[in-house]
Amino acid sequence: MRLLLAAACTIGLAGPNSALDLQAPIGCSLGSECFVQQLPDRDAGSGHADFRCEHLTYDGHNGTDFGLPTLAAMRAGVDVLAAASGRVVAVRDEMPDQLLTADRHDDVEGRECGNGVVLRHGHGWTTQYCHMALGSVRVSPGDQVEDGEVLGRVGLSGKTQFPHLHFVVRHNRTIIDPFDGAPLDRACSSAAPDQSLWSSSAEIVAASGGLLSAGIFDRIPEYSEIWDDAPNRQRISAHTEAIVHWAHFFGLRDGDVIESELLAPDRTVLASSRHVMDRNRATEFRAAGRRRPDGGWAAGIYVGKWRLLRNGAVVAEASISTQIE
Repeated sequence: MRLLLAAACTIGLAGPNSALDLQAPIGCSLGSECFVQQLPDRDAGSGHADFRCEHLTYDGHNGTDFGLPTLAAMRAGVDVLAAASGRVVAVRDEMPDQLLTADRHDDVEGRECGNGVVLRHGHGWTTQYCHMALGSVRVSPGDQVEDGEVLGRVGLSGKTQFPHLHFVVRHNRTIIDPFDGAPLDRACSSAAPDQSLWSSSAEIVAASGGLLSAGIFDRIPEYSEIWDDAPNRQRISAHTEAIVHWAHFFGLRDGDVIESELLAPDRTVLASSRHVMDRNRATEFRAAGRRRPDGGWAAGIYVGKWRLLRNGAVVAEASISTQIE
C-alpha cells in the first residue's frame, strides 16, 4: 500500500516501541463480526510468512487486514477507529467502493490504499487506515483525535477484493508489525513474541484461520452470494427441492481438512463430506446437501455441522439449523 501522503512517515523522532499503545482500530466484535484475516509478511524473499512463521499473509503484504464476512456487513456500517491519540496528517475520500477487477488496476495505481486516513502520534510513529467507504471519512488534516474516536467506516475502495480495514503502523520510514513490535525485515519466530504494540485491553488475537460465515439454503449458493449477504434460511418449505448447508473459511493451509455433516431431525446423516486442501488459500467455500427424498422432507430441525481441522486439531467449527414444519 502506498502512503496517502509521503511526508506523513518522515515526521518525528525515533522512540521505543512502548511509546505506542494500540487499541482496536475497528468497531466490531473480533472473531464473530470481523476477523484478523491477513497479517504483515515477514519473509524478505519471494515466499511469505507472518510473525509466527505461519501463513496468514501473502508476499509483500505490509499491514493487518481486519475483514468483514460480507458486503451486507459493510453496508450496515462498521466504524474505523483511531488506534491511538494523534493528529490527522493526511486524508483521502474520493474513490468509489467497488471490487478490484483486471480492468481497474490502472484506476487505483498510486492510490492502492483507497479512501483513508494517516495519523501522527509523535516520536516518529504513524498509523494508516485504508479501504474506507466513500463519503465516510469524518476527519480533516490538522484535527486532533483521541484513541477510539471514529475516523470513518470500513469500505471497498482502492486495491481490494473484499471489505476490510488495512491497518499499517510505521516508525519513521519503517513499517512495524504490531503483533511483535518488529520491522518487517526481521525474521519470523514460532516463539511467543516478547512485546506487542496492541494494548491488552484491545484483545487483538491473530488466529491461524477461521470461519467467516455459514448457513443453510435451498440450493448451492453462488460464491458472489456468499460474499454479498451469506444466505441462510431459518425455515424451509417442506416442498423445497434440496437442503444445502455451506461454510466459508479463511486462512487455509495445505493439508487442512474440512468435514461436514447434514443431520435429519432424527439425527441420521443425510449428507457428509470431507475435503483435504491441496494448497494454501486465503478463503475456501464448501457446500454439501441432499435433494428432496421421494417421500418428502420430514418435519423438524435439520442441522448442518462443519469443522476445519489442522493436524487433527479443530481450528474452527460451526453448527447451523433450519426448520421444516
